Amino acid sequence: MTAPAGWPSLAFEQIKDTADTLHLWTQVVGKVRLVQTPWVNHAWQVPLYVTARGLSTSLIPHAGGAFDIEFDFQASQLVVRGAGGAMATVALSAKPVAAFYADVMAALARIGRPVTIDTTPSERPDPIPFPDDRARRTYDPAIASDMWRALVSIDEALKLFRSGFLGKVSPTHLFWGSFDLAVTRFSGRTAPPHPGGVPHLPDAVAREAYSHEVSSAGFWFGAGVGFPAFYSYAYPAPPGFAAAAVEPAAARYHEGLGEFILPYDAVRAAADPQRSLLAFLTTTYAAAADLGGWDRTALECGLGRPGVPRPV
Repeated sequence: MTAPAGWPSLAFEQIKDTADTLHLWTQVVGKVRLVQTPWVNHAWQVPLYVTARGLSTSLIPHAGGAFDIEFDFQASQLVVRGAGGAMATVALSAKPVAAFYADVMAALARIGRPVTIDTTPSERPDPIPFPDDRARRTYDPAIASDMWRALVSIDEALKLFRSGFLGKVSPTHLFWGSFDLAVTRFSGRTAPPHPGGVPHLPDAVAREAYSHEVSSAGFWFGAGVGFPAFYSYAYPAPPGFAAAAVEPAAARYHEGLGEFILPYDAVRAAADPQRSLLAFLTTTYAAAADLGGWDRTALECGLGRPGVPRPV
């Protein structure tokens, strides 16, 4: 069977070097948004968003006027745009992180929006500050485009899943620290303080992010498990969560990560990839909600349909 065009092959050994480069590049851009944007609950002010051409910060405030930054994987360039028309670009090509960082800072200065950021990568072991990371880096435009095309399809599925919840729910967004596209549902109850200990992430940030009970799901490109995969976890995990029956059959609980995972290839190979992914999202959430005693009747609704108001 031929996989749908929106679900390209993402063999880990082929994509891992470009994915690692993009992880660090998105951190440079994400930290620009971080230093300029007022804090929003659960750090929702920092992620990137999937667009028709790549990944965007959305508008960022600045004393010189608002601006945004977009990874354009179709044109292989980073586009820095100021409100009012100023624009600068940075080529996306194989270059050290130090060179990319310098290019981004120079582009911001050219449009009159200079920014100073924390240059230490987040949530990575043994981080090297951006200006000092001069190691050779791989960047394959075709692989970056495939990664983006996969995110477009995944973003659509996550947004559809998001529409079936009346309670507090996050946007669908890409966190550049962990380099994952995620959506999070909340029970409405507070949670025990997070233990912290995430590499190069302040404990205060982790505790604020997990201040309330969550069922969170998303996708990452494979670092840590060796293959691109979807994930779903609960915080705090209720008793029995690891043993819950979930779908599809390829999904399993990963003891080391403390969450359910589903290989991207299993979804890609399904007759209906979106339906397969929705089954994973729905059944893992149900396990968290049922075992955690969530008020599902009050929190849930049917999946949204274009142009059709939710019945009340």
